[in-house]
Amino acid sequence: MLRLVTKRSFSTTSRVLTTATSKPLTKAGDGFASAIGNTPLIRLANISKSTGRNIYAKAEFMNPGGSVKDRPALYIIRKAEELGLLKPGGTIVEGTAGNTGIALAHLARSLGYNCIAYMPDNLVKSKLEIMEMLGAQVFRVPVVAADDPLHFNNRAKAHAESIENGVWANQFNNLANRESHIETTGPEIWEQLDGKVDGFACGLGSGGTWGGNTAYLKSKNPNLKSYVIEPPGSVVVSYFNSGFKSFVKEGSSFVEGVGAQGRVNDNVMQDIKLADGAFLVQDTESIAMLYRLIDEEGLYLGGSSALNVVAATKVAEKLPEGSNVVTILPDSAHKYSTRFFSKSWLKEKNVWDAIPDNLKKYAALD
Repeated sequence: MLRLVTKRSFSTTSRVLTTATSKPLTKAGDGFASAIGNTPLIRLANISKSTGRNIYAKAEFMNPGGSVKDRPALYIIRKAEELGLLKPGGTIVEGTAGNTGIALAHLARSLGYNCIAYMPDNLVKSKLEIMEMLGAQVFRVPVVAADDPLHFNNRAKAHAESIENGVWANQFNNLANRESHIETTGPEIWEQLDGKVDGFACGLGSGGTWGGNTAYLKSKNPNLKSYVIEPPGSVVVSYFNSGFKSFVKEGSSFVEGVGAQGRVNDNVMQDIKLADGAFLVQDTESIAMLYRLIDEEGLYLGGSSALNVVAATKVAEKLPEGSNVVTILPDSAHKYSTRFFSKSWLKEKNVWDAIPDNLKKYAALD
C-alpha cells in the first residue's frame, strides 16, 4: 500500500511516496488454487464510526474467482480426489446460484476436469455467461420447490449419477464446504485481529461460511456472539426462533446466493445450535447499505455483502462499544450491475425509495 506523506520545508511543499506494509508479501504460488484465501480483512471506517464498534469485513471478492465460493469449491474437489470419486478427465456437476459454479469452472479448467452447472432461471444472466466463457456447460432451469425432482440441485445430482466419472459437488450437504472455513477463513480472521473477535454475522446460503467460521471462532472464544442472518424467503430464521421445530417461509428477496429456501441442509445443521440469535434483513435495508458502502467506503459490492454489513451493524448494537464484529463480503457488484444500478429495476423491486436521495446519483443506468 502506498501512503502519501507531505513534508514542509520553509516555504516549499514536496510530496514523497513511502511504502506502508502491514505484512510481508506471500511467495509466488503454483496455479489458480494457490491464490485462494488469505484475503484482506477491512475495517469499514465510516460504518464503524457510525456504530461506535469496529466493523471488519473479510474481502472474499478478492479471491481469484471473485467470490467466497472459491474456498469450498477447492475443498470439495480435493475431497472427491482423495476419496477416489473424481479421476483425471472427470466431470464436476453442481446446482448453483452462480458463484460456486464459477469457482468450480475456474478450478475445472485449471485442474483438467469438465464442469456442468444447473442454475435457476431467475438469476442474473452474467453468472451463466461467465461459466460458459470458462468452458462450463450450463443449464438454466425453472424455479421449483427444493423437494421437486426438477429443482436445480436435484437435476445436478441426477446428471452426475448418469455419467461415467461424474461427481456431484453437493455444496449444500457436502461438509467439505464447512471444513474449508474451519481450516482457512476462520483462522485467518483470528490471526488478522490477534484473537480479538467479539461478534460474527453473515447470511446463509449453503451454510458453510457461517457454520465453519462460527465453529472455529467459538472454539477460540466461547464468549463470541454469532448470529444467523437471512433475507426474506428463508426458513432458517423461523426454524431457529421456533426452537428448531417449524419452517415458515415468508416473502422473497433480490439478494442472490443467500436464503435457505425450504430446507435446512447438513452444513447448517452442524452448527445451528451455536447461534446466539437469528433475524431477517429486509431488501430495503440491503440496498440502502449497498449504496452507503459505495459512498462511504468506496466499496462496489454485491447484495449479499450489503446484507452482511447490515447484519454486522445490528449485531454491533448488541455488544459493548469498541467491540470487534466481523462479517463476510462474498462478492462484488460487477455481476449485478445491470440490476442494482438500474433505476427501472430498482423501482420494479420496490427498493428505489429506500436509497437515500443523496446516494441515488450512483444509479447510473436507466
